[in-house]
This record gives sequence, structure tokens and C-alpha cells, in this order.
Amino acid sequence: HAAGVLLGRAEALLGRYRAAFSSLSGARMTPRHAELLVLLLDQVPDPGLRDRLIGPAVELAETEPVGTFRRRVKALIEKEQAPTLTERHQAAITRRRVWIEDDVDGMAWTHLYGPAVEARAAFDRATRIGKTIQKAETAAGTTDPRSLDQVRADVYGDLLVAGVVTAHPKTAQRIRAQVVVTVPVLSLLDDAYANAPGAEPAVVEGVGPIPIQKARELAGGAKEWIRVLTHPETGIVLSIGRDRYKVPKPLRQAVTWRAGRCLTPGCGMPANRCQIDHRIEWQHGGETALTNLNPFCTNHHIIKTVTGWRIEQAHGGAVTWISPTRRAYTVHPERTLPAFTLPPDP
Repeated sequence: HAAGVLLGRAEALLGRYRAAFSSLSGARMTPRHAELLVLLLDQVPDPGLRDRLIGPAVELAETEPVGTFRRRVKALIEKEQAPTLTERHQAAITRRRVWIEDDVDGMAWTHLYGPAVEARAAFDRATRIGKTIQKAETAAGTTDPRSLDQVRADVYGDLLVAGVVTAHPKTAQRIRAQVVVTVPVLSLLDDAYANAPGAEPAVVEGVGPIPIQKARELAGGAKEWIRVLTHPETGIVLSIGRDRYKVPKPLRQAVTWRAGRCLTPGCGMPANRCQIDHRIEWQHGGETALTNLNPFCTNHHIIKTVTGWRIEQAHGGAVTWISPTRRAYTVHPERTLPAFTLPPDP
């Protein structure tokens, strides 16, 4: 099997992806980059689209660490395939189902194959209910021996079997799903723009592109949905300066939405699970402003704070990490917020 995989990869590099073979031969990309490039591009059914994607994919392989490379190539493929997403989603949704797989020791797996938006929303709600239950027990002075995974599994079972669970704390019963949907405003208004080649697709955080009809449903939905409308000619200014240290919720949402991930080289931790760091620390005069805030996972936040690594803010929300030996690594956010400036005050 291993030999077959190597032969298949060699055939792809020498035949379909010569530019990648040339880059690999010159040590401008690693073997792992080449392996992922073949794996991801071979999933594209249209040979013409594969040919258009090989150049940008090789460029990313030569400049990005493996984890970032994988995400950005997948995003590139999804964007190019966005015009046909509605048709493909409609075909896939007919295959939705639930099935049970028995395991040992009196256990079983419950599999649900369905729309990714609803799946993510359900997981998010169960996670937040689980954390609320753990917090309530800690406040009451009791210790829950269960891990978050175990509590989340129990919450899933409770909700599916009993519906609303009165045994849950009242604060947990009020929790609803929360999902971030980003919709280019022109796509929201005009089918012609939404389906035009190269148009930015609607995206759900943690899921990827979704059909524009689903995006319109979410963008006009209940308050539990966080709606972010993007437009190439407008922007926002978000800052509370030195008024207070704590980051307000709208500003936190903008920081995490822009970054998408922990802004450390190679880290894939989702930004909504990261800590918000003041680049220039508060005690040193740093402001609570979009230009001074970045999401870092717990480990990398500690590294930034207590080791010889330091960071600098680059253009458009990018972060440059500088090692103790002065090597620099720049990490770009997954999204950019347009700059908005006022004219000089006469």
C-alpha cells in the first residue's frame, strides 16, 4: 500500500503537477507540502481548474508552513468551486441520515451526516452548555469528575432523549447555538454577483463556503447568529483606547473574525478558543484597540509573554514573530478589515 501511494504521488508530480515537482526538486517546498498538494488538488474533478490552481498552490507551498498551507489551498479550491456550490450542496443534502455503530463494553457510536452549519451549531451549543454546567458546579463548591468531552456527550444525550432538560442549570437552558456567517453584501443582494466567477462566497466560520440561499437565511436570522457583512469600499474603526483593559464583546468578535486562527506560525487553534492579547501590554501603555489586539492560544500567549520571542504588528492585521536569533516569521490573518479614515479636521 505504501509503495502504491508513493508511485501515485510520483505519477501526479511528474505528470499533472510539474511545477510542484520542480519546486520540490529545488528544495523550495518540503515533501509534506508536495504530498498535501497532490492530495488536495486531486480532489478537484475539473482538470482545467486543477491547472489554474497549481501555480497559486505552489506559491503557497513555498512560503507557508504546512498547517497554513493546507487551510489556504482548501480555501482557494472552495472559492473557485463556489459557483457550483449550491448544486453540489443540494445533491449532497439528499444523502443526510443518522445511523448507529455498535462498539464494545456496552457503548455505541451515533453518526449524523447532515448540513455542516447545523452540525457546527449543535456542537457549539452543547459545548457552551457543558462549560456552563461545569462553571455552575464550581460556583456551588462541588467538583465534577467529568471532562468537557464527557459533559458534552451527556448534554447531547440529554437533549436528544429528553428535549429541554430541566435538570440543567437555568443559565445552561437559555443557551442557543452561535455561528459566525460572513456574507459579501453584494452577493447577499444580487444572484448575478453571487454566482459570478471569482466572487467571494459566503462563509461560515469552521465550516467554509455555503450556498448563498443558506447565507441569506442566516443573515436575516435570530440574534444568536453573528452577522458580518463585508464590502470592498467600507470599513470600521474599533477602539476604546485606554478607557478600560477588558475587551468588549464586539471588539473581541472583530479580532477573532479577522484572524480566524491563532496568529502563531503553524498553529491551527481556532481564534474563538484563543486568548486576546494586547501586543503592547496594558501596563506599558497599550490600548484596547483592533490594531493592538491579537488572538493567541494559551501556550503561544505564554511564549510571547515570558520568553525571548517578540512580535510586531504588520500591515492588515498580520503578525511578525521574531525569534531570539532574530529570524522573522510573518503570519497573515484569514481575513482583512478595510481601513477607514476620516479626512483631516480643518
